[in-house]
Amino acid sequence: MDDATISAVEIARLAGVGRAAVSNWRRRYADFPAPTGGTASSPLFSLAAVQSWMAARGKHFELTTGERAWRRLRALGDDLDLGARLSRAGEYLVHRHEDVDPELSALLDDLAAEIGAAAAFELLFGRYIEAHSRQLSNTPAPIARLLAALAGRDAETVLDPACGFGTLLLSSAAPKVLGRDADPIAASIAALRLALHDYDGEVRAADSLRDDGFSGGIADAVLCDPPFNERVWGHDELIDDTRWEYGLPPRGESELAWVQHCLARVKPGGVVAILMPGAPAARRSGKRIRGNLLRAGALRAIFTLAPTGPDLWLLRRPEPGGQPPSTVLLAGPVDAPSTVERLWQEYERDPEASGTRIIDLLDDDIDLTPARRQGGSEHSGRAFAEAYERFSALPLAVPSFEPSDAEPAFTTIGELIKAGVIELRHAPARTFEGEHPLLTLDDLAAGRAPTGRAEAAAGEVLAAAGDVVASVTGLARVHSGPTVRVGPALSVYRVDPGRLDAWFLVGCLRAAELPANTGSTRIDVRRTRIPRHPVETQRVHGRAFARLTAFEDAVREAAEIGRTLVRLGFAGLTEGRLEPGSAQG
Repeated sequence: MDDATISAVEIARLAGVGRAAVSNWRRRYADFPAPTGGTASSPLFSLAAVQSWMAARGKHFELTTGERAWRRLRALGDDLDLGARLSRAGEYLVHRHEDVDPELSALLDDLAAEIGAAAAFELLFGRYIEAHSRQLSNTPAPIARLLAALAGRDAETVLDPACGFGTLLLSSAAPKVLGRDADPIAASIAALRLALHDYDGEVRAADSLRDDGFSGGIADAVLCDPPFNERVWGHDELIDDTRWEYGLPPRGESELAWVQHCLARVKPGGVVAILMPGAPAARRSGKRIRGNLLRAGALRAIFTLAPTGPDLWLLRRPEPGGQPPSTVLLAGPVDAPSTVERLWQEYERDPEASGTRIIDLLDDDIDLTPARRQGGSEHSGRAFAEAYERFSALPLAVPSFEPSDAEPAFTTIGELIKAGVIELRHAPARTFEGEHPLLTLDDLAAGRAPTGRAEAAAGEVLAAAGDVVASVTGLARVHSGPTVRVGPALSVYRVDPGRLDAWFLVGCLRAAELPANTGSTRIDVRRTRIPRHPVETQRVHGRAFARLTAFEDAVREAAEIGRTLVRLGFAGLTEGRLEPGSAQG
């Protein structure tokens, strides 16, 4: 493998640093290996040369078993056939077939012994997606979990008629899962992932719109992330298909064909959660179908997922003789999956309070774009009052500090580590989807509970209550609550509370990381300076740092609520739902 190459992203992963650190090395060190291939935006470097450069500087850099297995798999042919080779590697992990390259099979055996067969295949699959990120589509794990949660955790059978690599099915806890995909390689990989994770699943390569092999409602819930903007989806040959209960999908509206296919395959009362582009909510060619979905009560909600979509449509197949609902929920842009779940739960408890009347939507356009409909609903006045109340309750008082000419002595994090005051651990560069809560970089920035999920794995890093969780991008907080796994790009500082206050350390990390926001990147956090103060003084400063963090969170939330107030204020005043001065009393 002397001629093996490696990308900047791979260098960062193997070195346990961010990609910005690799860019910084290239700028700072004239002897950093020059690219040997790739492009200006995605250069490739000699693996051997990078290893030598890293070793000369005492930097940890080694190829793990997983990396060696991936490199061997990729070296066995060109990238056009990589998916098929990945599928054969998965079959080896499941069945131990003998028709696999001997070196690869040995590496797969070693990797499976280290982390388990399922995690081994997920590692290779993750590298495959990463290598073809511009050509392959895979539903993000948080969105997959959201669809599964909205469609119902009690479903006995779940179907994904455009399952791709099986990510939506893997997010479900259903005893039985069914998948179809027109791409044989994707269907094969999906089946292998399900088998390795011990699912009772059936996945086949089939074009669901033309011939999926099913008839009638066969699932309790349907999850779907279908292909968008397909022009050749079978319109002419499917004109008289019985699935078009709500209208023949126009030739250019394959998305509305997928919606009706999903409804036809779910049992009465079953739920469909499907991702959609924004256009089908408003295009005039689809307004007849949208109107029929509303009148029948089949369309229950549309959420626009921030910041740029897609939309998430939630539908329920009407039960014979049931009374259609009078409202539908239109919400967005929504900033987090947890917010979508909360809004849906609130709507289910009181559809009249937060929903939009269906009769008000059945106009000439039947435009269901959430951003265009929310402000003009009959509840915009109430929504403005609620947002105003939330804004008024925010702790927006600026913390007060006094000027000082003190010049404290300093130590460093490295010295405190040597003295046993701090124990520092860096999270692994990669985790694998699982059931355990995982604190992510976005969670740390928002100061919220963990939204990620990960498998238990060797080398994982846990944060307990009182630990400081930080990133090299300038984020730091004291963790509270149950012990949790921390995700990539995060580090955990465990302090001796008798000698170092945790919030005091947060403030020092935040102050030291401010230059990162202007483009510089500090590689060695151990050089961070810490003022030498008695622990009693540290605690006083620590409480001030905690107040600053709370103020920062309030300012961020105020900005979000403020945008909502402006939107609802304009809409409410225009529609007559608000009067000047009414919200102020």
